[in-house]
Amino acid sequence: MFAVYADSFSPTDPLSGLVVGELPEPQAGEGWTTIEVRAASLNHHDLWTLRGVGITENRLPMTLGCDAAGIDEHGNEVVLHSVIAPSGVDSEIEDPHRSLLSEVYQGTFADRVIVPRRNVLSKPAALTFSEAACLPTAWLTAYRMLVAKSGTQPGDTVLIQGAGGGVTTAAIVLARTMGLRVWVTSRSADKRDAALTLGAHEAFESGARLPHRVDAVLETVGAATWEHSVKSLRPGGRIVISGATSGPNPPAELARIFFKELAVLGSTMGTKQELQRLLSLCEVTGIRPLIDRELPMSQAREGLAAMAEGNIFGKIVLTR
Repeated sequence: MFAVYADSFSPTDPLSGLVVGELPEPQAGEGWTTIEVRAASLNHHDLWTLRGVGITENRLPMTLGCDAAGIDEHGNEVVLHSVIAPSGVDSEIEDPHRSLLSEVYQGTFADRVIVPRRNVLSKPAALTFSEAACLPTAWLTAYRMLVAKSGTQPGDTVLIQGAGGGVTTAAIVLARTMGLRVWVTSRSADKRDAALTLGAHEAFESGARLPHRVDAVLETVGAATWEHSVKSLRPGGRIVISGATSGPNPPAELARIFFKELAVLGSTMGTKQELQRLLSLCEVTGIRPLIDRELPMSQAREGLAAMAEGNIFGKIVLTR
């Protein structure tokens, strides 16, 4: 079958290990099912895989892709929850042996993918395959950061660092829907303007002094924005971290954190139940993922290159 996969790793040239070609058909064992992929979205996780992060060489070749929407074996339109929990616990993200599709199990950039039956959810008819394929990683991450971790209430101010990618654009839309005052930062004037068009109340250059301190910061950038995130919080505020695209080891800022009683919380993906609530929220409110571009899956290299260069605003979707 057709597949987009990694057959080697390179920390400095990740696309050198990318293959667009053919792999054997997946075989679904007991408790698993085969899904015909109609749309799959790109995530930074795909680039990390090509760099050899979170995966070992004995897993190669590995089909890329965490997210997908498609057709199940009974002809139903479905969305896949990306977190695979071997123990089958209800809260998958609490399983210490959890993984994402494309780490231990083959991913979604292919004609077909196999997943545990418990990871399959019905796709709302109101969402296209491409829209639905944007939700299981980036949008679910943003949803959990805001709803389960940030502690914000309507009227609070949230700062979203590094507007432009899938998680941050999702966070802008979701935070507005939750009734929050939404501030964003970006080094790019074009991305600041795009964030305002998407719904942010204010957009600032990265590192800029803010009009006042905020109730919560959503942090996906890491080292480049960490000091600004800590300094931007009101006493007792929260930083919620789900990524570190600029580097994982920022200055600690420990004195400021303990003196102002700040909370630093990690957040990873979300549960199947949270994904179900997110799907319902999109269906009821009419909010939709911002799609930067749709490409045939055969042009996955182009999409991954754009993401590596930061030349996106929203999600890139691959279609079959």
